Amino acid sequence: MKDFLKNNGLWILAATAVISVALAMLSYFSATSSPLENIANTLASPFRSARTAVSSWVEDKQNYYRDTTDLQAENEALKQQIAKMESEIRQARADSEENAFLRDLLGLQQQRRDLSDFETALITERSTSNWASTLTLNKGTSHGIEVGDCVIDESGNLVGLISSVGASWSTVLNIIDTDTSIGAKVFRTEDICVAQGSFSLMSDGLLRLDYLPDNCQLMPGDLIVTLGLGGFLPPDLVIGSVQEVKTDDSGAASYALLSPAAALEDLTRVCVIKSFEIQS
Repeated sequence: MKDFLKNNGLWILAATAVISVALAMLSYFSATSSPLENIANTLASPFRSARTAVSSWVEDKQNYYRDTTDLQAENEALKQQIAKMESEIRQARADSEENAFLRDLLGLQQQRRDLSDFETALITERSTSNWASTLTLNKGTSHGIEVGDCVIDESGNLVGLISSVGASWSTVLNIIDTDTSIGAKVFRTEDICVAQGSFSLMSDGLLRLDYLPDNCQLMPGDLIVTLGLGGFLPPDLVIGSVQEVKTDDSGAASYALLSPAAALEDLTRVCVIKSFEIQS
């Protein structure tokens, strides 16, 4: 017996301690529930906490995704609403501009009974280079427009002449184009002259007034209008005003720099005169 205790004493002591601890734990847990249930709950507690944490994380992600999706949908709806409002504003502005254009044009028609047949058109393209200055319109032969027709703005200022035409488009040669040459007269003095485009002036938006009479008393600010002879253009359409009077290189003749009355760079609509009464 002594040899047994001597050889196994430490093991017996350890076993006794383990049993004592186990009994103490069982005694503590048994106060509220069964030992096995308490042990199971104790072992399962970390897993329940982990499950709760994962569930909360998933729920947070779902809420974030739902909120983000809702915000994206709301943002897209707002974008569409803004785009619709901007489109309505643009349309209202275009309608207002068109109404103003037509009102001015109506006033011009009442003043100029000889201009009997108009066709309004939108400018769809501009082309300006060192050699040419043209506009493209959205009306053509299907609207009765022909080469040579006169183009004016809503106030009756000369814009140019139709140089080419298709079924649904036409090209306007602006009055500052180098190929333009128009019979003109000084409104104040009725002196006859020629308004024509110039390579050196086109980039500045000007044209040149040539063939002035020797006794012409031209002054800056004088109004220049179409002559109207030959039936090619209606008379008294405003071409522009004299900006500066100069003398040519020979010193023998005068010419003038002419500023167009039509705001060529700002035009959005024009009027094509398809026919007019020739005055005798």
